[in-house]
Amino acid sequence: MPLRKRKAQLKTRAGKAAVDGYGAMDARLPVSELAKQLVRKAFPDHWSFLLGEIALYSFVVLLLTGVYLTLFFDPSMTESVYTGSYAPLQGVRMTQAYTTTLAISFDVRGGLLIRQIHHWAALVFVAAISVHLLRIFFTGAFRKPREANWIVGVTLFVLALLEGFAGYSLPDDLLSGTGLRTAATIVGSIPVAGTYVEMFVFGGQFPGSDVITRLYAVHILLVPGLIVALITAHLMLVAYLKHTHWAGPGRTNKNAVGSPAFPHFTAKTTGFFLMVFGVLALLGGLAQINPVWNYGPYRADQVSGDAQPDWYVGFLEGALRLMPPWETDIAGHTVMWNVFIPTLVLPGVVFTLLFLYPFFERWVTGDRGEHHLCDRPRNRPTRTGLGVAAIVFYAVLLVAGGNDVVAFSFRVSIEVMTWILRIALVVAPLLAFALTKCLCLALQMRDHRRLTEGEETGQVTQSVNGDLSESHRALSPTARYRILMRDVPTPLELPTEGPVSRRRRVRAALSAWYYRDLVELPTTDEQRSRIAERTAPPEPVRGPED
Repeated sequence: MPLRKRKAQLKTRAGKAAVDGYGAMDARLPVSELAKQLVRKAFPDHWSFLLGEIALYSFVVLLLTGVYLTLFFDPSMTESVYTGSYAPLQGVRMTQAYTTTLAISFDVRGGLLIRQIHHWAALVFVAAISVHLLRIFFTGAFRKPREANWIVGVTLFVLALLEGFAGYSLPDDLLSGTGLRTAATIVGSIPVAGTYVEMFVFGGQFPGSDVITRLYAVHILLVPGLIVALITAHLMLVAYLKHTHWAGPGRTNKNAVGSPAFPHFTAKTTGFFLMVFGVLALLGGLAQINPVWNYGPYRADQVSGDAQPDWYVGFLEGALRLMPPWETDIAGHTVMWNVFIPTLVLPGVVFTLLFLYPFFERWVTGDRGEHHLCDRPRNRPTRTGLGVAAIVFYAVLLVAGGNDVVAFSFRVSIEVMTWILRIALVVAPLLAFALTKCLCLALQMRDHRRLTEGEETGQVTQSVNGDLSESHRALSPTARYRILMRDVPTPLELPTEGPVSRRRRVRAALSAWYYRDLVELPTTDEQRSRIAERTAPPEPVRGPED
């Protein structure tokens, strides 16, 4: 009895302390308001929104496994003779970075498993960010008021590439050393300042003595800190601006529909995190990746055969291999256009276009309203075509990064394969754009036919005269709503009177190119009025002074 009474007293004191502590925090911070908003936040149920969660949870796995690996890795480039447990490399001189990588793989309990989980998580992290950005692009989720979040997402993608390259280079094996040799050439190709920057980064003439140590600091401190800050900002913007959602009954451009954060979304996302962790652990335990012991330590006079980087930087390797050998001598200085253009100018142009695209599309449309409904990609054929063309452009560069392997596999010369890929780099994106646009318009025609004729039942009847006919049934209200609920702007028109500037003519021409190809859907005046009402942007929130 006294023990039970003592437990009750402790429970009462703990409850009172919790209430007092919460009250003290709430008096100084907006805890109640934030908790109320977070608990009531609606999370969409569509599977495509899980892509961002995969990226987030892969990054969490990266942090957890990275902390463990940090305890055993030494980034020093000081060389010594290897005397570890891996017999084939005993007696070979290597850096401490490579020695400790071998020790993690063969001597640390669970080290190889954690190392492989870390590498797989890095690949999944970059892939999830890439696909997540594509989902946002194709559905128009980058439009007002989410332009800032798009910029944050693209910046996260750039940092993920840098983080992956830095981590990939740390073991100082022959394969990663070949990648560092390429990086040194890229840095050295910067006109005028390239040599000085290379000497600073590598701590002397390549391979230098400081690059691994500096990459280590970038990999475990600088870039992860920036990524954590940007992910935090991204999640805060998502919570403030709300998610976009797909069109459906009850879903308009003025509301947010989904499962509440607690308890529904919390339970589902916790289970999903455990699934992601489990899949990465399964890959780390069963699928070998980056077996550095097979490559040996890096030597500046050796190059690994069939050396290919991880897929997310493979496009740079491909651009290098496709670029003609253009060089220019200016006042005794050699400008290596064959390196500078494909590895610095091309990525700079591509990422600048990515950063600016939301503002470019808004300028083309003249649309200043908010958008919370996702576009069906078929309803924006030009934007969808541009996205597919960019994917094909990247795919050609990725294949070109392994043109020697492809040429060997198909028994053709590297020169022939290089010219095939050079032509494909120009022609394939154009064909992909045209084909994608045609497919989008064909899908719009299919939607038109479904609205007018109904859904095919698969039943064919034959009349007494022998004529065959197929029966149809009316579309469900949900399917009809999804098809009709689209908000496609009309092309901008030039004024009929007065002078027109060249800038306005260009803008009108681009707007016509973007939006003139559209299949009109069979709608009544009443339906068009309802669609306009439900796709109209929400009214701006006015302050007391208004």
